[in-house]
Amino acid sequence: QLQASGGGLVQAGGSLRLSCAASGRTFDNYGIGWFRQAPGKEREAVSCINKYNGKAYYADSVKGRFTISSDSAKNTVYLQMNSLKPEDTAVYYCAAGKIIDWSDPAEYGFWGQGTQVTVSS
Repeated sequence: QLQASGGGLVQAGGSLRLSCAASGRTFDNYGIGWFRQAPGKEREAVSCINKYNGKAYYADSVKGRFTISSDSAKNTVYLQMNSLKPEDTAVYYCAAGKIIDWSDPAEYGFWGQGTQVTVSS
């Protein structure tokens, strides 16, 4: 029901835009979050948008570089990633949930498959 795409290989300082497309339902009034997981590391919350009020949340590590947005007509949430760093390399996942704590993966009941982002130095 959630399809993440847009990953790829980019040089440090470059940009990518990830997409999270929902199918079968709209996830209105849900939080749509982006998480990432690098090899040997725990899954990390990156960003979230509350589709009810449009409020956006960001991890400190990406604040000022990443922007999350939602296109209701396309039932898609985007994560624009600028000024990418090698430490942003990870598999990125999108998820949907009725969230209280946006950064807690346990609050998301719907997960898409991951998309690989690799940033070379």
